[in-house]
Amino acid sequence: MRTVFVFPPGERAETVAVLDRHLSKQRHSWSLDGNLYIDIDDEQTGYLFSDWDPEDVAILEAAIGYHPTWAVQIDISGRIDGTAEVHQVVALLLEHGGVATDGYTARPWTLPEILSGTVIDGLRFFGFRGHCELGREHGHS
Repeated sequence: MRTVFVFPPGERAETVAVLDRHLSKQRHSWSLDGNLYIDIDDEQTGYLFSDWDPEDVAILEAAIGYHPTWAVQIDISGRIDGTAEVHQVVALLLEHGGVATDGYTARPWTLPEILSGTVIDGLRFFGFRGHCELGREHGHS
């Protein structure tokens, strides 16, 4: 399972309303076609940042100008590529600003960078294929 975190601007309730409007509601979370599993994670009652490198949290804080206390967590099934689906949900959530992170780069990505396919250090947002290829080039598996 691959994971993306989205840090939308505004209040948590606004983000919940957007998710409720556009995605299928499950018990305590949302789903896109049974391939993306979407939930809100927070520091106080959840696990947000529990396995993050402190330097990556500092990079995120610098990008958005504050320390976020919640995020939308998107888990992507390994059964699908998921790129188009992730872009669809991220576009909904970042329409008015904010950033998203993936498990392949330490940098926060803006919506214009994501949608334009910006490449930084050889990778695009959610660039799991490129990440695997870069690993092979450098002798990692």
